[in-house]
Amino acid sequence: MRFGLAIVVAALLSLMPVAAYAVNPNEMLADPALESRAKDISQGLRCLVCQNESIEESDADLAHDLRVLVRDRVKAGDTNQQATQYIVDRYGEFVLLKPVMALHTILLWFAAPGVLLIGLVVVILAARKRRAALPPTLTPEEAAALASLEESGVQK
Repeated sequence: MRFGLAIVVAALLSLMPVAAYAVNPNEMLADPALESRAKDISQGLRCLVCQNESIEESDADLAHDLRVLVRDRVKAGDTNQQATQYIVDRYGEFVLLKPVMALHTILLWFAAPGVLLIGLVVVILAARKRRAALPPTLTPEEAAALASLEESGVQK
């Protein structure tokens, strides 16, 4: 029983993100305040190789280069917004993990809710159409004829 629990715990620990290991010690800034700012900026930038990780968490060579670039910009005195904008200017808005809300990204923000709304309307209309297509109830004469057929043993 304990062996099984140990395997489960080991498996869960192996699935945990290892973001602390992505940043090499030689990349880190000596000033803790600047390092904290650089980490904040890096957490919002997408690794262009991994595409679903921040450059702070990625171990790719390009992520390493971007982390160094961000730290250089922070050391040079850039604000967080200036350092982020510098990276965006070089690599495009795709590098942002959280896309900006702007006119050119409006489709990105409203496509999923729009498709969901259209799907909901289609389901409602299909349900109404199906309900309208159901045959009407039998008239008393038809019910009597059906009952007489059932009594006589005639089957469909």
